[in-house]
Amino acid sequence: MQLQQLRAFCEVAREQSFTRAARNLHYAQSSVTAQIQNLEVTVGVPLFHRGGRHVTLTEGGHSLLPYAERIIEVAEEARRRVTEAPRAPERRAPRPYPTPSRAA
Repeated sequence: MQLQQLRAFCEVAREQSFTRAARNLHYAQSSVTAQIQNLEVTVGVPLFHRGGRHVTLTEGGHSLLPYAERIIEVAEEARRRVTEAPRAPERRAPRPYPTPSRAA
């Protein structure tokens, strides 16, 4: 599972539409479809009932959704913590002592 796939999954679940999810994520609709299909292959079950203009979550999709939301939340929290952490001054690697040259 890739974070990008989980984000696409959550957005499709929220919008109940691949087209609207793609627009919100600034992706081509075909890219969102491919991400969801790859995620479905990874988890081994269909995640959406596809029909007409709207899609709905399958039982597997309902099971995955809270985990996907938590994973995204934790990843975003980690990114925030890392970028907000005070930066220590950069340390330079110690210079190695020069090796004496050998007499030829």
